[in-house]
Amino acid sequence: MALAGRSTPPDRPVAHVAEPQDEGQVLAKIRRRLIPFMFLLYIVSYVDRVNVGFAALQMNTDLGLSASVFGLGSGIFFIGYFLFEVPSNLIMERIGARLWIARIMVSWGLVSAAMMFMKGPASFYALRFLLGLAEAGFFPGMILYLTYWFPRRDHARAIALFMTANATAGVVGGPISGALLTMHGLGGLAGWQWLFLLEGLPAVALGLVTLAYLPDGPQEAAWLSDQERQWLKARLAADRTAHSHTASHKLAVRQVFSDRRVWGFCVLYFLIVLGLYSISFWLPQILKGLSGGSDFLVGILSALPYIVAAVGMVWIGRHSDRHQERRWHVAGPALLAAFGFVLSTQTQVPALALVSISLAALGIWGSLGPFWAMSTSVLTGSTAAAGIAWINSVGNLAGFVGPYVVGLLKDATGGFGTAMVALALFLVLAAIIALRQPEPVQLSQAPGI
Repeated sequence: MALAGRSTPPDRPVAHVAEPQDEGQVLAKIRRRLIPFMFLLYIVSYVDRVNVGFAALQMNTDLGLSASVFGLGSGIFFIGYFLFEVPSNLIMERIGARLWIARIMVSWGLVSAAMMFMKGPASFYALRFLLGLAEAGFFPGMILYLTYWFPRRDHARAIALFMTANATAGVVGGPISGALLTMHGLGGLAGWQWLFLLEGLPAVALGLVTLAYLPDGPQEAAWLSDQERQWLKARLAADRTAHSHTASHKLAVRQVFSDRRVWGFCVLYFLIVLGLYSISFWLPQILKGLSGGSDFLVGILSALPYIVAAVGMVWIGRHSDRHQERRWHVAGPALLAAFGFVLSTQTQVPALALVSISLAALGIWGSLGPFWAMSTSVLTGSTAAAGIAWINSVGNLAGFVGPYVVGLLKDATGGFGTAMVALALFLVLAAIIALRQPEPVQLSQAPGI
């Protein structure tokens, strides 16, 4: 696998390898330089993807959207996302991360801001679909990008640190979205229109910053010394050599789309994402119904599950790397999430319901770092770009199914209880599938290290 798009030399062993004690310092330097910036980009991405959940507190009434229409419109984002996900990642591998990630961010920011002009269901569906097309490739591109920099045994921690932005977006996005809704009437715009405008423009600005800040790969990183670049190149090459010697089979790009194990990861991720986006899109309305509070209060309360999720995500990812174990670090959190969803149906006390949903969020988000470390362990060479994108795109179809099904069940039953039980059953199935996956190749003693 090329380490940095077009500019990285072909894989081959490198003669000089830094002393083992240098490893922690080099990886810490890479984390400090890349993870905070990638973290910020992902926060903006996730806020723009799910802020429709907060907009719904006003928008649904203004535009006459039922729960099922809102669920369908929220989820249709993922149809566009699915269609362009794999092509986007293959393009990024060819032209480089810096230019392609910048393109994605500018285009999605413009579409997100344009959602302020929605007039009804048709324009709601159309703009959500276009937003999915525009953002397609961002997340799998970031996962692929991390493989250019971090050895496999450090993947879960690096991915978890990056993906805590997903949970952190809920921490910061909820109060900000709630506050923007209070601008209702200012300048003749509704609060939900201000929300889309002011949360869409930062993506455009950060897309331009990406062009100047983000290197395509280690060979373009002026902040690494020659020795550090050589060490990293040798370390990653040794990982690939170890994997090629011990992996049960190697996949060509075309085989990714028919391989049973890859499809197993697709199904597993689909089940996890069902819970993730059901929380993300419906949490504001769930809390509004339980608390009866203002939109701003709902924004504040919604931060708690994401705070719990962010803390747990880092701890579980680090624990998974330390023990070099993935299956139980996916299955255990999935079962915890199922328990949280069931528990939420047993109380009408707002505080207890919030604690239950926080447990569900902890389990769902906590499983993500180990999941991606486990799934990327079977993808080598040129299959990584296609495989990561395929798993993510198929899995994210749950972002279409989950919110829509929750909306249908809410319209049919008048509440969220049936939907929560259904989500719990899906997560139990996810745990079973995770435990049936073979353990990934152990790389802590890769050749040449």
